[in-house]
Amino acid sequence: MRKLIVTEFISVDGIAEVEKLPGVTWNDEMQRFKEDELADSGAMLLGRTTYEIFAGSWPKETGDFAQRFNVLPKYVASTSLKALDWKPAELLKGALPDAVRELKQGSGGNIYVHGSLSVAQELLRHGLVDRVRLLSYPGAVGQGKKLFPPAQKVPLELVSAAPFSNGVVALEYAPVLARS
Repeated sequence: MRKLIVTEFISVDGIAEVEKLPGVTWNDEMQRFKEDELADSGAMLLGRTTYEIFAGSWPKETGDFAQRFNVLPKYVASTSLKALDWKPAELLKGALPDAVRELKQGSGGNIYVHGSLSVAQELLRHGLVDRVRLLSYPGAVGQGKKLFPPAQKVPLELVSAAPFSNGVVALEYAPVLARS
């Protein structure tokens, strides 16, 4: 069975809006973290907004990472999009939890949810997330969209933690309900 992995950039107070995060210099440790994710990834699951942002920028990127990222299958959760230009891509049909259960049963590598906070929240709520991988930026933002809404309890078990030289900490958690 494929694992579903949520990956986010996040502030120490839980804000997952990239544009609000404290300025940090991208370094080799962060690059390795993302390279490891890409090597483990068999597909992406994206919400409409993240899909549109990625589709507007990633096809123009060059280099080995971009080439490998661009050819991954993309599953898009959207009720408003009718066509997808960034291929290979497929619109999910039906209820998101049902569609994701089916995807997880399929063949291929693990499925990564990048950004797409509302998608990640719904999948967490339904116990469909197997891992949460975070790059926690050094600083509190104060307000913005959170990965974990205040009213939602999500018990997590720490899998790994690694501080980087620029102050970012790579964290990986397993939701307790997702364990077999």
